Parts: sequence; C-alpha cells; structure tokens
Amino acid sequence: MSAFRKSTLREYFESIVVAVILALFIRTFVVQAFKIPTGSMEQNLLIGDHLLVNKFVFSPTATGAERSILPVTSIKRGDVIVFKYPEDPERDFIKRVIGLPGDVVEVRHKRIYIDGRPLDEPYVYYLRPPSDVASPFGVGDLREQYGPVTVPPSEYFVMGDNRDNSQDSRYWGFLPRGLVKGRALVIYWSYESEDDEGYATGGRTGTRRFWSVITRFFTHTRWERLLQPIR
Repeated sequence: MSAFRKSTLREYFESIVVAVILALFIRTFVVQAFKIPTGSMEQNLLIGDHLLVNKFVFSPTATGAERSILPVTSIKRGDVIVFKYPEDPERDFIKRVIGLPGDVVEVRHKRIYIDGRPLDEPYVYYLRPPSDVASPFGVGDLREQYGPVTVPPSEYFVMGDNRDNSQDSRYWGFLPRGLVKGRALVIYWSYESEDDEGYATGGRTGTRRFWSVITRFFTHTRWERLLQPIR
C-alpha cells in the first residue's frame, strides 16, 4: 500500500498556519515593534526611531529553577521600558526607570537624588540649564524641584531623558508593575520624517511620487542609528 502523502496545497496551508501562529506568539509574548512619536527621550531616542521591545525579559517566574534557565530579569534602575500609560492604557509610553520600590526620589534644581544621594545620569538632556543652587528660581516648577517621594511596593518612578519635555512620573505619579510591557532592546530603523502635506499634491504623477518615496527612504533614513542598542 502506498504511503499517505499530503497534497501540495495542504502543505502550503499548514506552513502558512504555523507561520502565522509563530508570528502571533512572537508578537504577543516575545518582541514588539514600537515607534518613537515624541522628543521626550532625546537625545538618546529620536522622533522616528523604530524599536524592538523585549516583552519576555520581565515575564514572571514561579520557581528559582525557571529564573536560572529562562532569560528573564527584574526591572532595574536605568532600564528603558515601554508601558501602558496609566491614565490611558490604550496608549504606550516609553521612559527610563529612575526610582525602584522603596526608593526616596527627589529632584533638586533638575538633579535627581535617590535616598539623598545624587544619581549619575550620562543620558540626561536639558532644553534649558538647571537653575543655580542658590537661586529661588524654579520653585513650584516640577522640572526644577520635586519630592521627596517614596516609591510604593510594586511600582516605579519613571522619567524621560529629555527632562524639560517629558510627561512622566513627576506629573502623573508612579507606574504600577502590571502596566510594564517590556524593555527597549534595539533600534531596527530610524527615519527623519518631514511635513508631507505638500509632497502628496502639487500635480506630481504617480510615477514621480513613487520615485520620490524611494529617494526619500534612502535620504531620510538615519543609517548610523540602525541596529543601535538602547542603553
């Protein structure tokens, strides 16, 4: 008796189903693409950077054996994370972890203090220099003075690297652990966009628009940022 052989159509169908399942699994549990929409993380992350977010790294583990085998870790100070915005969980935000549970966080003249000690932040960026320590300027301005506050259990204090242009924990409070989606891993593409309103009109033919798109892809891609790890 001849061996059973799958039809070519069925083999293609099964391959597509498996590929879709794997893609959905990876999208749901492992990695997610994310685009930087604002300048709150400049100069580290720029508007138009496209990132891959590791969603698996902060997954919960039940035993010590799982923690020793699986590539998971706890959230650390300095991690750049993507999370659901507490005031609108349908939106994703990206910020840097500054305060861990139990930390006392304070901002003095734009400088961060953790438990009374200044935090070294080589990544930080200011649109305007901090006020002089002896000056009363900035009192009441959350960009200059904030806290001290104690981070509650299972929550985090997060801030944008661009301290003068970031809606973060100074304005909406602490970030619950359950809203964290993952850690930003790498920039896979970066595109410097511009106003396209005049580009799509102006009487250009379809062919000319097509080649303009191709040209713009090469001229507006920030090639030096491709595959840049996020720190």
